[in-house]
Amino acid sequence: MTSRLDERPQLHARAVGFLYLLVILLGGFSEGYLRSALVVPGDAAATVARLVAAPDLWRLGTAANLAVVLIAVVQLWLEYLLLRRAGRNLALLFLLLNAVSLAVEAVSKVFELMVLPLATDGGASAHAMAAMALVGHDIAFNVALVFFGMTCLASGALVFRSGYLPRGVGLLMQAAGGAYLALTLSNLFAPAFAGAASPVCFALILAGEGAMCLWLLIMGVDRDRWAGKRAMF
Repeated sequence: MTSRLDERPQLHARAVGFLYLLVILLGGFSEGYLRSALVVPGDAAATVARLVAAPDLWRLGTAANLAVVLIAVVQLWLEYLLLRRAGRNLALLFLLLNAVSLAVEAVSKVFELMVLPLATDGGASAHAMAAMALVGHDIAFNVALVFFGMTCLASGALVFRSGYLPRGVGLLMQAAGGAYLALTLSNLFAPAFAGAASPVCFALILAGEGAMCLWLLIMGVDRDRWAGKRAMF
């Protein structure tokens, strides 16, 4: 069974690339810019004080993070439809891993939504709970990214074997997946190592996801090889 997008591969690929770009931009804005402006690493009290002083910035970042999850659900489905011709079983594994990642990430946003009401309560116990919610968000988000790292390994393998997308992009996505796993597992179990590994990991993640996003958005798929895969699909 095929979808209408299966019959329009370039539109299909560019839709995935556009949604991927939105996820990258919104995620970078919320987790990169806003979070770095408000969260003081290792100092929950200072972080709570910053949130109370700039509540609208925290709300904006939380809304952007929630939008990332919602957009990524649609992207996941379209990306599965795009990649399943490269291997149905592996594509189903990709779908499952990404679905688990998004489910855990959605839970992390529940913790994030709890932070501001607790931080603005004014009581010491509420501030302590706000700090705990921040920790809960960080742990859940890192767990989500563990599954996303495995997702990148699966999607990179699908791209590599597809024939209608460049093998180099597939290898870069797998490198990004390995970087996600190294960074998030070190964040969870070896924080001292995480700081040293972060620059290399972030560079690999940016290269892999950036290459995948921009190739889909600008170049799309090789139409002849896409059509050749149809007989096998």
